[in-house]
Amino acid sequence: MPDEFDANVVNTLKETDKKCPACGGTMDFDPATGGLKCPYCGHTEEIKNKPADNAGETVNNSPLTAEEIPLEEAENTANCDWGTATKTIICKSCGAESVYDAQVISSECPYCGSNQVTEAGDKKTMAPGGVIPFKIDQKEAANRFVGWIKKKFFCPKAAKESAKPKSFKGMYLPYWTFDSQTSSSYTAEYGKDRRVKRGDKEEIITDWYRTNGHHEQFFDDELVSGTDQHDSGLLHGIEPYDTADNKAYKPEYVAGFGAERYSVGVKAAWEKAKAAITNKLRSAITSRIMSENNADHVRNLNVSSSFSAITFKYLLLPVWISSFKYKDKVYQFAVNGQTGRVYGRTPVSAIKVILTIIVVIAICALIGYLMQ
Repeated sequence: MPDEFDANVVNTLKETDKKCPACGGTMDFDPATGGLKCPYCGHTEEIKNKPADNAGETVNNSPLTAEEIPLEEAENTANCDWGTATKTIICKSCGAESVYDAQVISSECPYCGSNQVTEAGDKKTMAPGGVIPFKIDQKEAANRFVGWIKKKFFCPKAAKESAKPKSFKGMYLPYWTFDSQTSSSYTAEYGKDRRVKRGDKEEIITDWYRTNGHHEQFFDDELVSGTDQHDSGLLHGIEPYDTADNKAYKPEYVAGFGAERYSVGVKAAWEKAKAAITNKLRSAITSRIMSENNADHVRNLNVSSSFSAITFKYLLLPVWISSFKYKDKVYQFAVNGQTGRVYGRTPVSAIKVILTIIVVIAICALIGYLMQ
């Protein structure tokens, strides 16, 4: 490993393993204050920024938020293949050796509690450009979950009582965001309904007309998960994030939390973003055609789009992950560490479903009887 990279790792660990001036313990990031807090004596400190050079936008020529990187510079910025091998980490505080997955970039020493924010072992790896710090702490995440599961009507009562997550795991998961200007040409047919009387009956006839046009639209921070290690449906369920509310990456923000390196590279992520943007374009163009022509329907829509000024950011986003067990089955859920939004899967009571169906049928039958 190059000497300059060794120095970088040491500096990172010094910033992350900040010792409490009151008791000497290792300080963690505190979602409540947005600063560092000692879990032993409660001492807190701000994560300090030096005076800005350009109207609050930069600090000593360093950005306060993640920078947008042109997509064509991705290969020059970093190699996007992070590998899958394990690695051994030697704790700088106690000397213990631990083996981690190669995609873990932040963890905690299981022996002394020292934070381990590790950089990759060569110059080809990409560090996160920004981070959205946790705003929801562990206790609040648990409260949000309890409130969420109580509203699940079809969830068995016994499951609700057993769903007491004892160990929330705070993780920073990797995400890509993409900006792009789009220019689209389209052709389609739009239909207008009109009512026609045929004898005693009234029919709806649709008249179809051809149309074409051009559509310009800018997309800002199209979000794509950078991990395939977790349930994608679970992660989608706790979106959205306010990605504009990010801070330029500093190790202090992930102190005390786990963080995962991306396993989905920037180019693969852009293909996913492009597909999502294409679907949004089709929806936007459909709405435009209907609005401009006072139409009732759109069919045979063909869209040809070009993408320009494409930029990306690599962000770490906060997630609380936990699970509960019911009848020998584990149900996982997640809480958005920024907004508190909860999503997960719960067991369903067959008895409650059957009773609900019976009640609905009975009500419908009663209404039919009364109408007769």
